[in-house]
Parts: sequence; C-alpha cells; structure tokens
Amino acid sequence: MSGSVSQRVAQIAATVKKEGATNSLPWDPKATRFPSRGDLPKIENAPDGAAWVWGSDDQLGRLNLLTPARVAAAAKLITDGDIVSLNLPLNVPAVPAFNRQPFQHTIKPIAPGFVYDDIYSLNTQSGTQWDGFRHISFIKTGQFYNGATGAHIDGAEANQHRCSIHHWSDHGIGGRGVLLDYWTYAQENGIKYDPYDYHAIPLTSLVACGKAQGIDIRPTAQGGDIQIGDILLIRSGFVSTYNSLGPSERAAAALRPHVHGPEDGMRWAGVSAEDEMVDWLHDSYFAAIAGDAPSFEAWPSMRADGRMLHEYILALWGMPLGELFDLEKLAEAIFPSIIFGGPAVGRFGQRPVIEQKIAIPGCGFVNKNASMAQIRVYHATAMDAGDRFN
Repeated sequence: MSGSVSQRVAQIAATVKKEGATNSLPWDPKATRFPSRGDLPKIENAPDGAAWVWGSDDQLGRLNLLTPARVAAAAKLITDGDIVSLNLPLNVPAVPAFNRQPFQHTIKPIAPGFVYDDIYSLNTQSGTQWDGFRHISFIKTGQFYNGATGAHIDGAEANQHRCSIHHWSDHGIGGRGVLLDYWTYAQENGIKYDPYDYHAIPLTSLVACGKAQGIDIRPTAQGGDIQIGDILLIRSGFVSTYNSLGPSERAAAALRPHVHGPEDGMRWAGVSAEDEMVDWLHDSYFAAIAGDAPSFEAWPSMRADGRMLHEYILALWGMPLGELFDLEKLAEAIFPSIIFGGPAVGRFGQRPVIEQKIAIPGCGFVNKNASMAQIRVYHATAMDAGDRFN
C-alpha cells in the first residue's frame, strides 16, 4: 500500500472515530452511531444476535444510552410542569392475566384509632410494571441478558446482583420519550380490532401512526426523528377497553385458559413480532420501551421460529420492557414526545411495581415539545423467583 493510500485510510478511520462510531467492545454509550441488527459483532458464548456489548459485568443494557448529555438535552425540552400519572392503581387489573396472584391490601392497626400501617401483597405482573432482565431468557440456550442463567437466579450460583433490577435504580431512568398513540390512529382510520383479542400491529402501521402525529419513526441514522436513547411508549387500547368493561367481562378475559404456545387462551393486541419490527426496535437504539398492553407484543407470539419478542428485547439486547402503562391521560394531551425522569427504586428484583408521574407542556400541538415523568416504586411483599426489594 502506497504512502498516500495509507494516509487516506488513516484519515478515514480517524474521521469515523471522531464522528462517534462504535468500533470495538465494550461499546462507548456516548457514541453517536451504532450497528444495525444485521451488523452486530459476534459475542463469544452468546446466541447469534446478542447485543451484550457494554462489558462483561454490565447490568444496565440499553439504559447505558441514557448518558448525562442525552438527559441534559432532553431536559431542555420541558416547558411546563403539569402532572399526568402513567401508573395504574395497584389493584388494576383486579383479576390479573396469566394466572398471576391478585393484589391484596391489609390495613394493620398499630394503635387502633390513632396509628395504622398498610400491608401489600402482589405479584409484580398484576399492574404497571417493568420486565427486568431476569424475567425471560433466550429460550433456545437458557441464557438471560449478558450470559446469566437460571443458576444465577435460584440455583447453585445464585447471585442477587446478577441482572437484578436494582441496578436500574442506582443508575436512574431519565431521557426523551416518544408516545405512539396507535389506538386513536386506528379508530380515526377505520382500523377495527379488539385489544382483548389477538391483533398484531405491523411496523407499517406504526410508521403511518407516527406520520399522523408528525413523527418520522425511523432512527436519526436513517433520516428520521428517533434519537439514540429515546424511550418508546405505544398505546394499543388495552387500558381504554378495560375502563369500558364491567367487572365480570374483565375477569372473564383475564381467566381465559393459559398455555404456552399459539393455542394460548390469553389473547391480547400488541406490536407484531415480524422481522421488520425486530429490526426497527433494535436499530432505533431505544433506552427502554413500554406499552399499555399486558404483553407489549401481540399475544400469543406467532413468530415462525417460535421465538417471542420478549426474548430479543430482554435477553438478547438488555432493553427494559414496560407493560400495563396507563397512557390514557397522556394521549388526551396529544403530545407525541415526553421525558422520563427519576429512578426505578427497588432491590434485588426483576420487576418493580411503579408509580409514575408525567408533566406535559401546557400549550400548542408541537411535536417536539416534551415533558417530565417521575418513576417511583412501592415496596412489595411477594416477588417472583425469590427476589426481594429492600
């Protein structure tokens, strides 16, 4: 190679590095460009498609993308401080789906007539929740995020710190968010479906929904509006429908027979698990994603290879996944952009039960306006897999 060619190659390499490309492991969260799903590096002893790229001891996954610079930039979008809650009450749904334990509340008199305590008992899937990295593995290999296994959760190598959700609390969750109100878009465009039955929302429909809201949902690397570290919220209509039903109808839907596989009686609307959706969710480099449905993805999962979208999101990518978020008041405000702020506080667990508040801009229908949310966590007396909150 001639000297001039060598110099040119060196210049190009330096330019790429300067522009924020990610070139080696572990990745730098402050980088401004990351590989597409098809260009991920092969990780030793990991399944194909694993993005365990933040270090061998990483516990945060995509939350690493919430860098101080990105959080500071998001905070500048705040205009007003009106508060909107995103959490369902702890007893909603009254009858949880998937055979989960319902919420129980006991008032304990300490000094009757003068002092009282509350005792809560619940399954953390019974209301607004984050699915943590211990929730589901990549089923084919039995590996959770960053190589953890069941032995690290409740086996001979049990380690309360491995993939525990309390690391999210220590780091905090704060950044720019994007709400896609698909339920309203569908109703306004003649798309009829029942959120309490199987309905897969394809990527093409989310693209159209975003366009109707003035958002190009492609990542910025592809010329769109989605920025690295954004937090995605999708409203698919579950909570709206729940609010319109009576107690017996709600219970009947939640008590449908639950079996693993396509014959599952649990049937809910949610995003499609098609390859195009998987690519978009990965390549957008969201810090976290959430929806109002019990499973986020359309349930039961119908991928031809048998994989669930949960396996990609949680086990392969380490991206926090929220379910049963109450997005009704936020949707009424008609603001597609929001900001989350504040930690999810919990210890040694896989799913905190969260209370969320969100502040929205007070005027106009400006797509780039944003708001601030605060996430807090209730203590719970019943945790899955022997995990606990302190």
